[in-house]
Amino acid sequence: MTVNFLVTRAIPEPGMSLLRTAGTVTVPEDLLDSSALNDACRSGDYQIVVAHLSDRFDEDILQHARIGGISNYAVGVNNIDIDSATRRSIMVANTPGVLLTEATADVAMLLLLAVARRCVEADQFLRDGRFTGWQPELLLGHGVGGKRLGLAGFGRIARATARRALAFGMEVVFCPRPPNAGDARRTDLGELGGLVTQIDWYELLETSDYVSLHVPLTTSTTHLVDVEALTRMKSTAILINTSRGPVVDEGALVEALRQGWIAGAGLDVFEHEPAVTPGLVDLPNTVLLPHVGSATVPVRNEMARLCALNAIAMGSNETPPHPVNPEAW
Repeated sequence: MTVNFLVTRAIPEPGMSLLRTAGTVTVPEDLLDSSALNDACRSGDYQIVVAHLSDRFDEDILQHARIGGISNYAVGVNNIDIDSATRRSIMVANTPGVLLTEATADVAMLLLLAVARRCVEADQFLRDGRFTGWQPELLLGHGVGGKRLGLAGFGRIARATARRALAFGMEVVFCPRPPNAGDARRTDLGELGGLVTQIDWYELLETSDYVSLHVPLTTSTTHLVDVEALTRMKSTAILINTSRGPVVDEGALVEALRQGWIAGAGLDVFEHEPAVTPGLVDLPNTVLLPHVGSATVPVRNEMARLCALNAIAMGSNETPPHPVNPEAW
């Protein structure tokens, strides 16, 4: 039997070629809104959906879906109601590992440095023709060496960020599973043992010069950074988010940046993505990137390959290489 794949948006090579070799591939001409995605999943025309983070598979869609699997072109799967998919025997797969860890850690440090040294402001200052020569107090920023970086979460990307920060001479502290401290065994630290220090969440907020978020989006981490968290931070502190947008209450963040509760913020993800909370783009003490943490050619190509292999395996009624809910089958 020919497997029919619905690819909600074309993925890079070699993903599309692999899928076309394994079955029939349909890529809609226009992006599917919720209603169109619902109709496609209910139609029975497709066995496997190759999806993106912008595709929302909630209870309403999944309860009537006639599909066998969803291959998500992402590591995160917060766009899919996993419990609902599992109850309906819909396998979900993702694309962990690859080179995404290093690429996202690079962007975390990029944002940290860009906000600290006011790079976007400085670039625009020069482009506007306002640079008339060196001045003693022109666009003074924040230092990095010797400053404390607090990591919320301590998974692969956080650890990669820690290695980079240590190379810049920063002190690195972390809270493994905020808002609860959790516990990181010494064996979990690997080569970072003795170089980083675990502290609780509130101490991290109150003592860090830079706070970088590296947590999955869950019920407990939604609005992890809210008014209370922001008012606990130093007035000179800078917030970095490369995890998931809703981890930060962006309305509270706008107020914090306007009122000077914190000094700045660098964001690669947004609470209501792709919409940006009103006020953020008007603030000079922000650096805002359009979710490009994994946006390197090698990373996206490898993600596409894994995504296609997941989809092909599910289309053959085989457990995919990277299942999220293997108990679904």
